[in-house]
Amino acid sequence: MTAPTPPALLIAGHGTRDEAGAEAFRSFVRELGRRHPELPVAGGFIELSPPPLGEAVAELVERGVRRFAAVPLMLVSAGHAKGDIPAALAREKERHPGISYTYGRPLGPHPSLLRVLERRLGQALEGTGWDPAEVTVLLVGRGSTDPDANAEVHRAARLLWEGRGYAGVEPAFVSLAAPDVPSGLDRCARLGARRIVVLPYFLFTGILPDRVREQTRAWAEAHPEAEVRSADVIGPEPELLDLVWERYEEAAKGAVRMNCDACVYRIALPGFEDKVGLPQQPHFHPDDEGHDGHGHGHHHGHTHSHAH
Repeated sequence: MTAPTPPALLIAGHGTRDEAGAEAFRSFVRELGRRHPELPVAGGFIELSPPPLGEAVAELVERGVRRFAAVPLMLVSAGHAKGDIPAALAREKERHPGISYTYGRPLGPHPSLLRVLERRLGQALEGTGWDPAEVTVLLVGRGSTDPDANAEVHRAARLLWEGRGYAGVEPAFVSLAAPDVPSGLDRCARLGARRIVVLPYFLFTGILPDRVREQTRAWAEAHPEAEVRSADVIGPEPELLDLVWERYEEAAKGAVRMNCDACVYRIALPGFEDKVGLPQQPHFHPDDEGHDGHGHGHHHGHTHSHAH
């Protein structure tokens, strides 16, 4: 008996106005395709960058794909991973009758990514002579209106601190959530930190990681009593490629273990009760056929509806 054909792999990205960051995503998708020539691989964005997710699905369909596993290339399970991507995939299923898909889970905080973050910290400390026991790390995430997503950044900070010998790891956010980068650095200083490494919790370069670095520079100039260094983003490391493949295999085998215990769309969390059970609405990419020209991105002030 012939073994069934494995599903194709669809990578779903957030999108960025930074062309270098968008190209890093596209290059990452191409590298996954080179690693797995036996499998059709495509990738697209929810917003801001080409190609849109719908175009990536159409590419797979044109290649004869009828089944695929979609993996969100995102560190935390916020609005895009919980609602926008599932809604977009449901829309594509209507556009392409006969296709089927399974949906994977976001990436972090995974032990392999924590190892990359530790490596980025080591690179930031090269040549300083600093003892890690005297270094406080500020881990800066994107930030979300979803408290569950923000809590995942706190979890990543705690996991990064455990057993690695740093004085501490504090979380902060560059948008939409508190504390912001200057407030996070203020907190580190109040806790007695004099040597701080700011570590962006981002996969690729882009406008927000650049903003983290600029805000760090401004704070350091205003606080000469503290020594501050900036680390690099995670980047297209082998660990990231392996982790995406792991998430693909989970989805392809139907073994996804999604954690919905604190999902704002399922559980009435204080201050977010109105989000429970809201219907999903597709998030239209600006290049999508039939797009009506509305704004994009939670960071632009509008909201999307979501439900499981």
